[in-house]
Amino acid sequence: MEQPHYGFWLPPNISTHGADIDNLISTLHWFMAVLFIGWGIYLVYCLVKFRERPGHEADVEGKTHFVLPKYIEIGIIIVEACLLIFFSAPIWAKVKKDFPKESEAVVVKVTAEQFAWTIHYPGKDGKFGQLKTELIDGTNPTGLDREDPNGKDDIISPNILNIPVNKPIIVQLNAKDVIHNFFLPVMRVKQDAIPGMTIPLWFQATQTGKFEIACAQLCGVGHTQMRGFFNVMSQEEYDAWYNEEEKSLLGDTATSPAGETK
Repeated sequence: MEQPHYGFWLPPNISTHGADIDNLISTLHWFMAVLFIGWGIYLVYCLVKFRERPGHEADVEGKTHFVLPKYIEIGIIIVEACLLIFFSAPIWAKVKKDFPKESEAVVVKVTAEQFAWTIHYPGKDGKFGQLKTELIDGTNPTGLDREDPNGKDDIISPNILNIPVNKPIIVQLNAKDVIHNFFLPVMRVKQDAIPGMTIPLWFQATQTGKFEIACAQLCGVGHTQMRGFFNVMSQEEYDAWYNEEEKSLLGDTATSPAGETK
């Protein structure tokens, strides 16, 4: 698998919606750079213009006949409103509201806890098994009921998320203890995981490789240890991995996620 090259600017982008987010971030940074330089120059001008000097008392109110700053402030407000309405809102709607169909995507549950990520796949039947709090222990971090018919083939993967390339991934995100943050830098995904809530999110990778899962929320003294990885595989590699996991649970009769008998 290819490894990402982290350069000076933003992290590598392998997400279908990453380009829109990167363009917005770059536009905002350039806009703020222009504001910073412009207001800095105006500040120096005011310090010199209204300073105290021989024969001239300092003007603390800084009165001037220039009306340009007022028009600039109005222009800044208009530009910020346009960025919000015409750029930010459509990207937000696309990422947060325009979900792919579950029948066309890989659906997984991701459970955050101090200090690990647990990835839960539904198995070949496409149905998640029941989760019971009384079954949670060191070997069953999500409390999956293996006696439930829907849970017999479910796959549990600690700290490793395997996904196929060029296919939508729907994540059902939750947390067991405190607020965490599911952060995939190269996918431009960052979402809080909140106890008692299941928060859906989706993304789609455009190239294979091994990348990092980080927690972007200070979640305790072991926060720095909360690190996982996600592998973007070809469909063939993903099916092979999936079948191996299924075989370890069900024997040699396992089928691929696409429903083809191995």
